[in-house]
Amino acid sequence: MCGIIGYVGYREAEPIAVEGLRRLEYRGYDSAGIATLTGPQLHLRKRAGRVADLVNYLQERPAPGCVGISHTRWATHGPATDGNAHPHVSSDGQVAVVHNGVIENYAALKRQLQTEGITFQSDTDTEVIAQLIARNLDEDLLEAVSRTLPLLKGTYGLAVISPRCPDLVVGARLGSPLVMGIGEGEHFLASDPAALVGQTEKVVYLQDHQVCALTADNYHIEDQQRIRVEAPVQQIDWDPGEADKALFEHYMLKEIYEQPESLENAMRGRLVEADGSAHFGGLNLDTQQLRRAERIILTACGTSYHAALVGEYLFEELARIPVEVEYASEFRYRNPPIDRNTIVIAITQSGETADTLAALRESKRKGHPTLSICNVVGSTIAREADGGVYLHAGPEIGVASTKAFTSQVAVLTMLALYLGRMRHLSSIQGSRMIQELRSLPDLVRATLGCHDSVKEIARRYYRVNNFLYLGRQFLYPVALEGALKLKEISYIHAEGYAAAEMKHGPIALVDPDTPSMFLMPRGSVFEKVMSNLEEIKARGGPVIAIATEGDEEAASRADDVIYIPDVPEYLQPIITAIPLQLLAYHIAVLRGCDVDKPRNLAKSVTVE
Repeated sequence: MCGIIGYVGYREAEPIAVEGLRRLEYRGYDSAGIATLTGPQLHLRKRAGRVADLVNYLQERPAPGCVGISHTRWATHGPATDGNAHPHVSSDGQVAVVHNGVIENYAALKRQLQTEGITFQSDTDTEVIAQLIARNLDEDLLEAVSRTLPLLKGTYGLAVISPRCPDLVVGARLGSPLVMGIGEGEHFLASDPAALVGQTEKVVYLQDHQVCALTADNYHIEDQQRIRVEAPVQQIDWDPGEADKALFEHYMLKEIYEQPESLENAMRGRLVEADGSAHFGGLNLDTQQLRRAERIILTACGTSYHAALVGEYLFEELARIPVEVEYASEFRYRNPPIDRNTIVIAITQSGETADTLAALRESKRKGHPTLSICNVVGSTIAREADGGVYLHAGPEIGVASTKAFTSQVAVLTMLALYLGRMRHLSSIQGSRMIQELRSLPDLVRATLGCHDSVKEIARRYYRVNNFLYLGRQFLYPVALEGALKLKEISYIHAEGYAAAEMKHGPIALVDPDTPSMFLMPRGSVFEKVMSNLEEIKARGGPVIAIATEGDEEAASRADDVIYIPDVPEYLQPIITAIPLQLLAYHIAVLRGCDVDKPRNLAKSVTVE
């Protein structure tokens, strides 16, 4: 959620920190700040609002020095104010800290420190960390941090500096991601490798309970016992250009248009014509384990949860394996009976989602094989799962997920094909699916041709306060996803339903000011959905239909129609998601919303 960028080297820290914070804006935040050192002098600058507000302040009061830490905060304790913005500095001015995560016992620690005469300047849990480190500090900042960490209950990703150690940045991690950037004569610290794009291509991922010490010329990592550990240096696989908007007005629109390429990347090298099947190199489960699987649990949050719901239909239809889909936030606290031959698959864009990570760890504790479907190479969930599949979708900067969703569904489709070929799908069926999957990027390109008609529909409906999204079978989860997209970026109340469920209560919401979006391309339940549409029309509700190209029957019944190519039902979730993403985007633009950074939201939710 929050963003960290730290620097120590031969260059001025301020411009590097500001550029890093800009690259982390997509994570969601409400304030920003920086602390730098020039010898024993600490310079603190912070502002509520956007990074741009901090930059304006820095023009008036620069933060000099070649050592610094900076932060974008997503409020957990205390409102978004200048005083609550990070970094936080101890009352003696000797320690500055930025922090991602939540310290659960901060209130008790704060009371204890206050009895010792220490005064606090903010409402945050983070300030407790700064005060504790300062109390433990003599001349060794790393020692002071290491002595403080056992006192903290909760999660943290920390970056710490001190005027007493003016050439050092210390980092620590527990449950909140932290990555070091390796340079020549300079080193970096960040909560997300995206912050380091353009600065270095070499990174080292910290593990839980590790601390690191960075100087301009060196770095090292220690574990809980203060024993130095070696960690592999990895390459960032993002091109700097991938994180730019190019000619698009917003990242979200750029990422919608990147979906043909992201789908090609998700499928590249994974479709095997000779076998009529898919191939995955990182599952780390042998074929016997996969054949013995009697149940699959898919666990995820938000948009990834909707992809998992599509996966349920795919696995049960194509592989004939029973599937349960669980909200990770609920699954981590439930104690459901799980059969021995059950595989748990965690689905996540960032690979750092706290609830999904906790669900994965709980499954591993109980001895179940675990897989991940993830976009970020080297992320915590990708490392901790027994095996998994990367999306290779490239960086997704817009908070509202688009290309990650369609890539997740594509990967789930290939997994369903792979498992289905192990069980009952014939080679002919598998070969046909491979051809249909290979055509998918071009079908998405064709679908993007609906852009202008979607834009016109957005102009007609952007002033409404309520929206309904309705689909059946494979398209019910897409209705949920379409409603979520609209809620996330336009702030319009929207609900997704299985279309047949409307008559069991929600139809009471229908009126002339509440449009209903029907997902109704031709398929096995087309006539049923048409009947559901008639129920809405009979009660005066406006209807927008997403229909198969050339479908005159849908066009004659709906008030507005968006055409998509004719595809098999199992591929309809990917194709129908495209116009829903475009509709949410254009409605949000017309309402004057911040499309890429919607209020109150964060891209990577690393707190519970």
